[in-house]
Amino acid sequence: MTTALIADDEPHLRRALARALAALWPELQVVHMAGNGLEAAEHIARLQPDLAFLDIRMPGLTGLEVAQGIEGSTRVVFVTAYDNFAVQAFEAEAIDYVLKPVNAERLARTLERVKRALGSGAPNDEQTGAETGEATGETTGAKSGTAEHTTFTGFSDGQLANLLQRLLPKPAAAATDASRLRWVRASHGDITHQVPVQDVLFFRADDKYTCVQTASAEHLIRTPIADLAAALDPAVFVQVHRSTIVNLEHLAGTRRDEVSRLFLRIKGHAQELPVSRAYVHLFKAM
Repeated sequence: MTTALIADDEPHLRRALARALAALWPELQVVHMAGNGLEAAEHIARLQPDLAFLDIRMPGLTGLEVAQGIEGSTRVVFVTAYDNFAVQAFEAEAIDYVLKPVNAERLARTLERVKRALGSGAPNDEQTGAETGEATGETTGAKSGTAEHTTFTGFSDGQLANLLQRLLPKPAAAATDASRLRWVRASHGDITHQVPVQDVLFFRADDKYTCVQTASAEHLIRTPIADLAAALDPAVFVQVHRSTIVNLEHLAGTRRDEVSRLFLRIKGHAQELPVSRAYVHLFKAM
């Protein structure tokens, strides 16, 4: 049975979409209805639904940010009241979306495309590109196995990364060589340390703080991940998740699980770090 999650901060819109889906696709099982982005991200990670219908503007995390952090095989349909300019960006990238208020005819077309994509399976690894569909920009092909897999209906990881980078709020301008971050003032207990950035294995957002992980200790700072990304050397530090930046000089290797999710192994750290689908393309050669 195909499963789905609905995320919208307006309860009546969640219920209306659930009723529309039940009428158009009775076999679809809605496993959770989330009221904000954080709840949606948590339940997508835990339930691994086949589909996620994500409102763009939600508290906690936007629909774009939730999509950016998906690590499994969940496919996304955006439900949006965005203006025409943003919708044109979706159209240009052949991404599935439904405008608010939800139109049954438009939703039916999206569901037909999703059903075909879910039912057709993924072609073999030799396929090098997506097959072009109807005039709406629909695509039905995707790479499978350890190659790029479909993120949206006919949407590869690299295409997802490009789209999200254009639609998500722009980060601060990247630092020049002279102004790049060299040291981090970080707390460990009651002591404040000067931590050289070359010693940092990774940075990871944790509630109100950012964790600075070295081989010997975990420190806390208040600098947001987005600000760190702009201040660090992009040739050494890369973002692999909406909440994680890793130091490539400490990368020991990568691993894919049985459903092709990618994990990073870091020297001096026992726990593997998940890579969200928007960043998998960065490690395609590994």
